[in-house]
Amino acid sequence: MRDNPRMDTLERIADPLVIAGKAYRSRLLTGTGKFADFEQTRLATESAGAQIVTIAIRRSNIGQDKDAPNLLDVLPPDRYTLLPNTAGCYTAADAVRTARLGRELLDGHALVKLEVLGDQQTLHPDIPATLEAAATLIADGFQVMVYTSDDPIMARRFEQMGCVAVMPLAAPIGSGLGIRNPYNILTIVENAKVPILVDAGVGTASDAAIAMELGCDGVLMNTAIAGAKDPVRMAHAMKLGVQAGRAAFLAGRIPKKRSASASSPIEGLFF
Repeated sequence: MRDNPRMDTLERIADPLVIAGKAYRSRLLTGTGKFADFEQTRLATESAGAQIVTIAIRRSNIGQDKDAPNLLDVLPPDRYTLLPNTAGCYTAADAVRTARLGRELLDGHALVKLEVLGDQQTLHPDIPATLEAAATLIADGFQVMVYTSDDPIMARRFEQMGCVAVMPLAAPIGSGLGIRNPYNILTIVENAKVPILVDAGVGTASDAAIAMELGCDGVLMNTAIAGAKDPVRMAHAMKLGVQAGRAAFLAGRIPKKRSASASSPIEGLFF
């Protein structure tokens, strides 16, 4: 039987990703950095089927420089939900300042991805500084999607303080190592009441599928796509990986066991 594209679309619409009260049919979020040019950014974003795209306010021109190419010309706000992020910030004060600049440049846009890094070598989050920045931004009316470690206790803390999504790392940013602590991610997912999206460390489509099979609500990635030999094709592969992993999670896998179980049992044979 041939695939039915319309049925595939209906199934995805019936299982939306909901963040801050808004529904999205795509569970793959993509970044906009590290591409060869804006045209490649556009093509890869379209190939990924992403609806939410992150923009590093300190590194991307979205109006700060009137004389330079504007990222919004290829990723218009009427087509995508733009997610300004505080990438490159190492203090709570810098992160708050950057988030507020993004809101100003995007005409009052409240949704923000918060990340406060601990050092330039590991790019791991500075949790105390992230907590401080998150509290300030939430009080200031921001809808905070927070980048954090894979610590279940901290994930719960960010949820309790009012973050609209929690985004634990799978592995260090840009490492491509995949999910190093699946049981930590699973624990976070099982205890969360807000969306959990794996952020950082995904290297290929199977990593994305594993994240979704664990029950994550989505995956955010940049380097895994932009750094691939063929970013546009990799973006499509990641889209399929996320969709396959989500479908497998909803379907419910068989339990793992050491003994065999024949797919064609001997009971009820005709002869």
